[in-house]
Amino acid sequence: MQSTLRWAVAAAAMASFAPWAAGADSDAAAAAGPPLPAAGAARLCFYRETWHALSVQPEVTVAGQVVGKAYPNEWFCVDRKPGTYEVSTVSEPERKFSVDLAAGQTRYASLEFTVTWFLVAHINPVLVDNATGEKGSAGLRYHSY
Repeated sequence: MQSTLRWAVAAAAMASFAPWAAGADSDAAAAAGPPLPAAGAARLCFYRETWHALSVQPEVTVAGQVVGKAYPNEWFCVDRKPGTYEVSTVSEPERKFSVDLAAGQTRYASLEFTVTWFLVAHINPVLVDNATGEKGSAGLRYHSY
């Protein structure tokens, strides 16, 4: 009886994680990725390939505005007018980069996992070339905002 109860509790706990493990967007549209950007817009895509530090999911900012979160094994895109934008995470505002976006252009940022001397996990945005970004985001779950 006690063994059966343990298995039932374990099964219920695993079932409660199933929606989270599938990702926030489990419909066909999310699997297809983002819609095409508007004419004249530029696109900036963010992706996080690692499962390390699952609890570390900082908000990602573009020009000081929160545009998404660094969820493990997910990616998302934001469309902006052409211009120069500063990208950071809320948890690490000093680790940032600036990117120039032109109309019709897509750029990628990897959300990299790092650990400090005190074993504190951080997620930092890193601008990558398009080939690296396309490869890094392939196979990840798309998250629409």
